[in-house]
Amino acid sequence: KAVVNGRSVYANIKNAITFLLSGNTAGILCVLYTSLLALPVPFQPVHLLFINLLTDSLPAIALGMEPARPGLMDQPPRDPNASMMDKPMLTRVFGQGLMIGIASMTAFYIGLNQSGPALASTMAFATLCLSRLFHGFNCKSGRPVIFTRAFWNNKFLLGAFAVGALLLAAVLLIPPLEPLFQVAELSVGLVGCIVGLAFGSMVVIQVLKAIRSMGKK
Repeated sequence: KAVVNGRSVYANIKNAITFLLSGNTAGILCVLYTSLLALPVPFQPVHLLFINLLTDSLPAIALGMEPARPGLMDQPPRDPNASMMDKPMLTRVFGQGLMIGIASMTAFYIGLNQSGPALASTMAFATLCLSRLFHGFNCKSGRPVIFTRAFWNNKFLLGAFAVGALLLAAVLLIPPLEPLFQVAELSVGLVGCIVGLAFGSMVVIQVLKAIRSMGKK
């Protein structure tokens, strides 16, 4: 039981680090992309502060409380000298960050073409924020969890997602908060677009996990 708990704690720490690094990689890629192409700034400072302090911290903590998954004792012992930040983990961080970044930049272009920089920034911020909330479920396991019981087995992660989504909805939909967080007014269609892109990024990552899992068999 002690070994199972130890392996579970190690896996949870690694998953939480993957979550934080891949989400931040997405933001860095978005800023780098817009800078290289001389596009308007995709995120305001208050947007990044909101993401890092509120919608990132809760899922990261919740991932640290993930229940031990079956099959931990079937794995061979881990090399005590091996680095946690190994090549497969770094590959996942960049690949997942790239997927989230693509979703955010797609939303950015939709807003830019429809209304201008203010709406583009709002769309990119909201999509990045919601994508990172969905991304918490990607980081539960190295295998796909969507449409399985494992998707629902961490009540803390479900709570973190709900709280983060409510905070984001308040920022986007309550008029007095719009100037405080420098967001533009969104139509119902644009809100649906944000949700679709954010959820779509999670689905793509889950599909890639499934393909990789099949390749290992």
